[in-house]
Amino acid sequence: MPWIAAVRERQIESRRLVTDRAIVEATLGRSPRSVLDLGCGEGWLARALAATGIAVIGIDAIPALIEQARRAGGGDFRVMSYEDVAAGRLSEPVDAVVCNFALLGNESVAGLFGVIRSLLNPHGSLLIQTLHPAIACGDHPYQDGWRKGSWAGFNADFGDPAPWYFRTLESWIKLFPEHGLRLLEMREPLHPQTQKPASVIFIAQVAD
Repeated sequence: MPWIAAVRERQIESRRLVTDRAIVEATLGRSPRSVLDLGCGEGWLARALAATGIAVIGIDAIPALIEQARRAGGGDFRVMSYEDVAAGRLSEPVDAVVCNFALLGNESVAGLFGVIRSLLNPHGSLLIQTLHPAIACGDHPYQDGWRKGSWAGFNADFGDPAPWYFRTLESWIKLFPEHGLRLLEMREPLHPQTQKPASVIFIAQVAD
């Protein structure tokens, strides 16, 4: 699959220079013993965390990606959709749930937020890295809504991109208290060349 090659060969500049390291460091900063990698893809993040001694469960809805993740090892990888998670099919609570560029929908994201507390141990953390709204907005109006996908910067092996749901920064921030989570920190990793945010990282905890 083109995506597997792009990840493993480190073809994506922003990931290579900024965002991969940023989500690993943010996760390790919470000192979890166990992590759920939601939308794990071919498993690179799970492997990076497992290398530090963390037990990782990785889920993804695409069987081919999970097959590659299992072959490479480093975690307990399962084929599972976000709707499956929202329906309660995961029963093992963890210290941290990590979503790395994996929350692209609307209803599916709301469903996930609705069960996050049940997936976390007491004082557990939710970490989300996503496109920075101020950068990803482009020339569109700065308001929530569906957008056409894009593989700009990728090679011709990539097919038609899926649409994704754009959220403003305000909308992202509101999701946390609405679902019993307290936003602890927001990070904006900068691209070293453009000096613009390469992403935004939200770090939240189950509210007392």
